[in-house]
Parts: sequence; C-alpha cells; structure tokens
Amino acid sequence: MAKTSILLVDDDVDHRTAFSFIFKDWGYDMTAAKDGFEAVKLCLKKRFDLIIMDIKMDGLDGLQALSFIKKNQRCEPIESLKGDSLNTQTPVIMLTGYATVPDAVQAIKDGAYDFLIKGDIEIDILKLKVERVLEHFKLKEAKEAGLLGEQNIIVGKSPSFRKILELVDRIAPTMSNVLLTGESGVGKEVVARLIWSKSPRANQVFATCNCSAVSKEAVEDSLFGHRKGAFTGAVGDRQGILKSAEGGTVFLDEIGETTPDFQTKLLRALQDREIQPLGSDQVEKVDVRFLAATNIELEKEVRDGHFREDIYHRFTFKIRVPSLRERLEDLPELANYYLQRYALRNGREVSGFTPQAMDILLNHPWPGNIRELQNCMEYVVVMMTSDQVTENDLPELITADLPRKHGASDQSRAPVSLKDSEKNAIINALDFTHGVKNKAAKLLGISRKTLAEKIKGYQLTQYMSPKDGLEDDGLDDYDDDGHGGPDFEDDPPIRH
Repeated sequence: MAKTSILLVDDDVDHRTAFSFIFKDWGYDMTAAKDGFEAVKLCLKKRFDLIIMDIKMDGLDGLQALSFIKKNQRCEPIESLKGDSLNTQTPVIMLTGYATVPDAVQAIKDGAYDFLIKGDIEIDILKLKVERVLEHFKLKEAKEAGLLGEQNIIVGKSPSFRKILELVDRIAPTMSNVLLTGESGVGKEVVARLIWSKSPRANQVFATCNCSAVSKEAVEDSLFGHRKGAFTGAVGDRQGILKSAEGGTVFLDEIGETTPDFQTKLLRALQDREIQPLGSDQVEKVDVRFLAATNIELEKEVRDGHFREDIYHRFTFKIRVPSLRERLEDLPELANYYLQRYALRNGREVSGFTPQAMDILLNHPWPGNIRELQNCMEYVVVMMTSDQVTENDLPELITADLPRKHGASDQSRAPVSLKDSEKNAIINALDFTHGVKNKAAKLLGISRKTLAEKIKGYQLTQYMSPKDGLEDDGLDDYDDDGHGGPDFEDDPPIRH
C-alpha cells in the first residue's frame, strides 16, 4: 500500500526540518513547502492525504493559500497560475501562535479541519491528532464510495439509544445547556458532537476543554485566557477557548473533576455568558453554547458538597448515555462497524463474525464499554487468519472469563454474575500485563483511576499499591484528545 502523503507548509526552516523528520520517522511520505505560493503550486500537481500549514508566512500567507486549496479562490500573487487545486477535499490543519488564534478560527470557517497552537504542540498529541484526522477522512471517503454501507459514527437501534437520538433531535436546535452522564467509554462526546452537528451552530467551532487533564490553573487559563503579566511566563495576552469559540459550541469534558474555585468562575460564564481573563479587571461577553460530560454521579457530589448545585441546575437537560451492557441489541452492529473500520485502516477484507464468535461477544460484560469493544476489534483485525472472525481470533481478555469451552451444552454452563465477570476481566488484564495498571486499564478500555477504584472495591489486595485511588496519571477516559490512547467513538461525526 502507498504511504500516506502529508504536505507541510512553514516558512520557518527549523520547524520545517524538525516536523519533516518526525513525520518521516512515523512512516509518512513527506513533502515540505517554504511558503503558501510553493504549497499552491504543489497542490496543482498532486493530491495529498493531509496538509499542515502555518498561518503567518511571508508572501502568500496560510489563509490565502487555504482559500485556493479548498475553494480555488485566487488572489493577486497566484492569479497567473493555471489549473485548479486537487486538494479541495483534503483535510487541512493550520498552525498558529497565541496571537493569531482568531485567524485560526476564521481558517476553520474557511474550510480548515482544525488548528494547533505552535507553542503548545506535544509530539504524542500531534501524532494522535494526525492519525485521527486521517482515519476520519478515510472513513468518509469509504462511506461515500459505498464501502461501509449506510452505517455512520452514530450506530444503534436499541430503545434506550433511540430515545437519546430523539431527544437530541429536539434539543439540538436550541441554546440549552446539556449535561451528558454515563460510564467511561460509552460515547458521551459522540452524542455531544451529534447535538452540535444538528444545531444552527454546526458551521461554527466545536471546542473541547478537558477539565481533568491538567491543573486547575491551567484549565482556567485554557478556558478564560489571560493578560500579559498575569503570572510568571505570561509574556503576552492569550485568548481562551471561550472567546476563540465565539458563536460556536464548547464541550466541557469531565466537568465533575473541577474544583469549587473553578466552578465559581464557570457559573458566571454559564449564567451570564461573561468571562474575566486571568490578570484582567475587565469582564468580556461570550456567545457560546455549553455542553458537558462526566462519569461521576453529580447528584451525589452536590449532596456531599463537592459540586455546586447552581451549576448542576444550569444544565437544563441531563442525558444519561447507557452502557454497552444496557444496549446489547446494538452490539452486533457496533462490532461490525468497528471491524470494517479497522479492516479499512489496515488494508484487510473482512466478512463478519461466526455465530460462535458473536455469541461470545454478546456474553461478555464489557466493563470498558465501546472503548473496550474498539480495542477488541482492532486486535481481531490484526490477529484473524481468515476473512471471518472466529472465537479463536478473540483476545484472551474476552474469552478467559467464559465458564466453559464454547460448544458445550447449555445445561453445563454455570451462570456468572456481571460483578464476577467484571472482577475476572480485571484480574485477567492485570495478570496479562504483569500488574502494570496503565496497560491493564488500556486493555479494559477504562481509566487508570477507575481501575484503581475497582481494585479496591473488589479487594484485590495483591494488585494494590499506596498510590491507588490517589493519583491521576492523565489517562482518565483513555481517549484520543490528549488524555490517552485511541478513542475513535469520539471522532467527529462524518460531515456532509
């Protein structure tokens, strides 16, 4: 298979060289351009799988080049060039500095897929974001070509899930704040993005703030922004997410992890749509819609005084996203969807599951919900020896807790409680990873913190350590937005 091609456009030779080296090391076919004019000429000759482009460049800047690449709109420097861009459908990620975030937001309105702030780029996060963008567009092309049938990111026909979709259709056109609850891995961000995609703000920014990924101060800075001199290292003004997402939608992930001090400031934004950047004595108005998610039981947190009741009630609608155990009717369709997805990604052809393999999947408790199912399907695609998934292709974590070899009489099968199945799955994962909890949590599709809590709850003392339940190692929710590993059910819905 041909390598994925990436065009990097940056007038900083050091950045260009460093990024080119990194992407080549990851296995991509890299082409570099020193400015927008050179990028435009390349886009007249070749179609790339992804374009990463700086906004501020001498000569033809990133916004001008973007207008031609995505819309074939010419300006004076490129008026004389013949031909049209071959990359109108290619995803473009813009690179920007803090001072040019409004330009980056404008770039998204003009057709860019996303933007990255140069000073904040972490290599692991960049790699995950690039993989996610490429995966999304491969699936979009495959769907348009009929390779994935009529299935979409939102998969499910069970009564519990259909009720959610019906509610989404009713509340999406409004400005109401929405709180999504449910276990880790059930797809809360998927539902949030669906609300956004069906709202009048669908053409505006969908911005995400993970409230548990960093410190309280960093969350405040990220959300509200700061003024020069607000703290050590604040060498210039920074526009926060709320201001840069003006006219769009902001998704507050893991809102239950926020501190009381932060909640006080958040209340003002929720209630009055007003913010006060760090280090500023000026109040600024913002026009955003708020969506939020948590896997914590907020009603109990309110009763215990750990979460502000007035914030809780600022979310007019509370939608509980059911666990995979509660919507097993959807499992065959979901499993087939992700099987096809990973098969496409890995260049394999698959035809589905044997009845025995599907029966095993239906009898697994799925403590990690859809994330665990995704991990399972990725494993299956790599390990399967034919075009059909058999019980022998399933990972040991799925089959190890079966009380009998598949194929024995139903009368000989002893009933196993959901609690025992979950406990066995945790023990198997910890044994498989030799007690390394980060790896075990990844295999189970749950967070490191959740795993520590379950180890304590099941009194698995042989796996306990003094840190269990007291640390947050940044892998909470195990997702793809900079807090863990692949989380494809949190991909943005396919846009039409």
